[in-house]
Amino acid sequence: MKCALVIPSWIPEDIFSSKTAGSQINYWQPLGTLYVASSLMKAGHEVIFLNGAFMTHSEILEKLLEFSPDVVGIYSTAFGWNKAMFTASEVRRVEKESLTTTPHFPFIKGEHAIFITVGGPYPIAMQEKCLENSQDIDAVVTGEGEITFVEMLDNISHGRSLEGVQGVVYRAGDGIVKNPPRPLITNLDSLPFPARELLGDDRNYIPPPATYKRKPVAVIMTARGCNRRCLFCFQIDKTRKSGIRFRGVENVMQEIELCLKQGYREIKFIDDTLAADYDRAMQIAHEIKKRGLDFTWFASACVNQVDYKLLKAFKDAGCWAILFGAESGVQKDLNTIKKGITLEQTRKAVKAAKDAGLTVYTPFLFGIPGQTYDDGLKSIKFACEINPDIANFHAITPFPGSELYDNLEKYGTMSDDLNDFTYQGAAFVPYSMTRDEITKLRQIAFKKFYSRPGYVVGRLFKLRSMNDINAALKGAKSLFWILVRRDIFHKVSR
Repeated sequence: MKCALVIPSWIPEDIFSSKTAGSQINYWQPLGTLYVASSLMKAGHEVIFLNGAFMTHSEILEKLLEFSPDVVGIYSTAFGWNKAMFTASEVRRVEKESLTTTPHFPFIKGEHAIFITVGGPYPIAMQEKCLENSQDIDAVVTGEGEITFVEMLDNISHGRSLEGVQGVVYRAGDGIVKNPPRPLITNLDSLPFPARELLGDDRNYIPPPATYKRKPVAVIMTARGCNRRCLFCFQIDKTRKSGIRFRGVENVMQEIELCLKQGYREIKFIDDTLAADYDRAMQIAHEIKKRGLDFTWFASACVNQVDYKLLKAFKDAGCWAILFGAESGVQKDLNTIKKGITLEQTRKAVKAAKDAGLTVYTPFLFGIPGQTYDDGLKSIKFACEINPDIANFHAITPFPGSELYDNLEKYGTMSDDLNDFTYQGAAFVPYSMTRDEITKLRQIAFKKFYSRPGYVVGRLFKLRSMNDINAALKGAKSLFWILVRRDIFHKVSR
């Protein structure tokens, strides 16, 4: 069958202020979609990928007309859900106006020529509500899609209903049928590598300035799942019963070597923590160095899972930066979000990483349940004290599927505008703080952290390339607007 996988059209200003987007925008390779694509291709289906990060809505529709798909799969986050519904409605409009009708799907009411399904973080969390929201959507993939999507297309291509296909909620006549969930994939090594060949110009896919050294940049996930229970985190396995599912080290190395053959010069490992299995992380670092692979890389890790020895091994293998989720400088707040770390562990991890020669990134959160304005100021002071190379200051967001979202009445109030669900707009306000206080804290944090004379001088001495200079200039421009615009975080400019 012919399948089009679509990320609806969007622009940076949908997420960030137009004044700061240049230093914040992140164009990651969409691994989940690319994994589904490679699984479909392996099963013999013809697949195209249309990424709305680099295409207008009209261009997406033109490509769909040209391709004439049997199935359209639409990816959606929370903030992108309205765009996903609009895209589905536009596909239906074009279907009626321009596309030749193919045999319809007997288990769905109507004479649809195209089967439309949705997947991604928001559909996984909301499931049948997505079908209630949009009559144009035929089905929802409710978990990992590699096996589910292939089985779904097999049924569709043979004119069978989706009855019994695990991990699918679908429309049947006038009703909605919710099939049992599909067990999570345990043997990740059995999956084909993401279909990066569908990306087109991979030079478009770059992280924000100052978060990469070389390009093009590939992203790799060496494991799935998490055994932590952070209040704000969305995971497919909300009970965490499955823990972390690791890929074999040799399988990871094969993907790294494939990426290098494809021309990538930097890799961003996007595991929640690359150090969840200390010995495995050390083995990956040793294998990269042993094979003499020439690339730079960036990883994330939990502060209580690393030490100088591991971080130095990362550095010796080409790693140049590491991200530690500091989240707060107040232990009470860390306990509230169930982070499972201490302030002292964060201090030690940041120092060890800097001693190893790594650039250190630490995100912080404002609006944590029970957090006061004074607690927020203490977090800013802590950020300056541990002095990472780059700090970011976000508004905690109650993404659907998270414990925070599921128990909202216990913790605070939530915006009814999905456009706020981006870490930028204060989508959540705890009972202990106001929305204005959250935005004010973010503004104070950026000002105090990045305008310190010692910090500015230190960063100037670390400039080594035009990429570093361009990143610094964009950061300075964003800081300027943060300082002069009191409303910079109040509402995204459109």
